[in-house]
Amino acid sequence: MTTTPTDTAVRERDAVLSDGSLPIARAIAAAEAVAGPLLTEVPTQRGAAVEELDPAVALWGEFSATRSRAAREGLILHYASLVSAVASRVGMRLPSTVEQADLVSYGMFGLIDAIEKYQTDRSVKFESYASSRIRGAIIDELRAMDWVPRSVRTKARSVDRAYAELEGRLHRAPTEGELAAHLGVSVDDLRAVYSQLSTVNIAALDELLGGADDRATGVSLVDTLGDERSQDPAGSMEAAETKFLLSRAIEQLSERERIVVVLYYYEGMTLAEIGRVLGVTESRISQMHTAAMVRLRTRLLDAERV
Repeated sequence: MTTTPTDTAVRERDAVLSDGSLPIARAIAAAEAVAGPLLTEVPTQRGAAVEELDPAVALWGEFSATRSRAAREGLILHYASLVSAVASRVGMRLPSTVEQADLVSYGMFGLIDAIEKYQTDRSVKFESYASSRIRGAIIDELRAMDWVPRSVRTKARSVDRAYAELEGRLHRAPTEGELAAHLGVSVDDLRAVYSQLSTVNIAALDELLGGADDRATGVSLVDTLGDERSQDPAGSMEAAETKFLLSRAIEQLSERERIVVVLYYYEGMTLAEIGRVLGVTESRISQMHTAAMVRLRTRLLDAERV
C-alpha cells in the first residue's frame, strides 16, 4: 500500500491530538501538508501594506514628531471630506437660510483643533474623535450667531413638546389653561413665554416660496403681503358700483319713504323723532321703513341679475 505525504501528515496530526508528544515544528508541518502553509505573517504584512498605501499614516508620523506646518496642512486636506459629511448631517435639521458653505467653514475650525489635540497613541480613531469636534464647532458658531438666548430656545422646545403631548391625548388643540397646567405655570407666565417666542422664528421677505429657483418668475414672501394703507382696486370699484345702484334705488322710492331713509340712516334720528317730524305715529314710521327696505333689497337684487 502506497503512503502519501498527506496520509502521513494526517496520522501525525492525530498523534498530536491524542497525546501532544509531537514537537510543535512537526505539528505545523503536518498541518501545512493538509491545509496548506499557515499564514501566520499575513496580518502583519497586510498591515504594513495598508500603512504604505495610506498617506495619513505618514502625515501623522511626521506631524507627531515635528509638528510641521506642511504635515498639518496635508492632514487638513486629507480629512476635508469629513468636514463636508458632518456639515451635511447638521444642515439637514437647520432652516434653508443657513448656507452649507458656512457650516463647512465653521467645521474647518473644529477639524484644525482636532488635529492639534489628537494623540496618536490612543485607541480612538481620528475620524470618530474629529467628528464630535467638528460638530461641536459648528453648533458653537451657530449659537454665537443666534440673537435668541438659549433659555428661550429651551422654553420653545418645552412648549412644543407639551402641546404635542396634550394634542395626542385630547385629540384636539389644547387651550391655554390646559397647556399652562401641563407645564406647571400660570396662564400669565405662559403668555409671557409666547411673547418671548414671537422673536424666535424669522423669515426673509425676498425668499422664494414653493422651492422656486427663478427669481424672475417665482413668488417671494413680500409678494404675498398686503398693504393695508393702499386701496383695493376691486373693492373700490365694487363699493362705487353699489353706491350708484343704491342711490338709483332710493330715487325710485316714494317721497315719504325717501325722507324716512335719509333721516334714519344719514341724520341718525330715531323712529319716534321721525314720526314727530312727519306728524305720524312711531309704528307707522316703522312700517314705512320696513317697506322701503324691502323695495331697496328687491331693486338691488334685480340689478345684480342684470
